[in-house]
Amino acid sequence: MKHLRPGWDEYFINIAKAVSTRATCNRRRYGAVVTRENIIVSTGYNGAAAGVADCLEVGKCTRMELQIPHGQRYELCHSVHAEANAIIRASADELKGSTIYVAGEESDGSECDSAPCMMCKRMILNARLSRVVYSDGSGGCRVINPTDWLKDRI
Repeated sequence: MKHLRPGWDEYFINIAKAVSTRATCNRRRYGAVVTRENIIVSTGYNGAAAGVADCLEVGKCTRMELQIPHGQRYELCHSVHAEANAIIRASADELKGSTIYVAGEESDGSECDSAPCMMCKRMILNARLSRVVYSDGSGGCRVINPTDWLKDRI
């Protein structure tokens, strides 16, 4: 009987999903994994900044209370995004030319489109990452070269 191994992208997306289980957001849980040459450099999940009480501790989400749609008014959120947490935990040399994998799920456990927001896109570009692989919300993944975002004039 032949053992089927997942490809690298599937493998690291699954690790990003596992990392997301540490998230402290009531709304959505995201995980990110940065790799270089198929070796994990860093991980991150969305959660409150160091020293700030997170939404799970407080028992509420300001953005949910105010009925703010997904992707808007991030300045009201106490969380740092998974991509940002993964990037700040690695050195510039480790990040340059690396790949970031991002996966997320809704509070009900269903997979969500995990495309990076505009702020995270800028961080990914500044960190000089060469690939972004994210879950598309329907069981698949999308692979992006971050320089393609420059065409859209972020």
